[in-house]
Amino acid sequence: MSTPEELRYTEEHEWVAVRDGESVRVGITEYAQDQLGDVVFVDLPEVGLTVTAGETFGEVESTKSVSELFAPLDGEVVAVNDAVADSPELINSDPYGEGWLIELKLSGSATPDSLLDADAYQRLTNG
Repeated sequence: MSTPEELRYTEEHEWVAVRDGESVRVGITEYAQDQLGDVVFVDLPEVGLTVTAGETFGEVESTKSVSELFAPLDGEVVAVNDAVADSPELINSDPYGEGWLIELKLSGSATPDSLLDADAYQRLTNG
């Protein structure tokens, strides 16, 4: 499975891509979407919601189960991918690209450097 080196990861199987110095894009990993199966519905937050690392910000529903989405870092939701709400299968077909979920403007001392790198995430999923 693909684990892009430039991304950071959480133990809850979200990925984080640094957009600029103060914002990140978030999605679920290829491993997560594979475990879920065909994604049929996504519940995402409203722009402007403030989230705390580890707090739920939405849900992904698949033919197998419903899974909560967890904020990887503290921040404010500044963008939501409306395309996945209309076409949730994008999470399966392109989890690291068109299947992204939200963008966060980081707050406080939140930093992606505190998350898992690709090697650590691969060790977690290969177990």
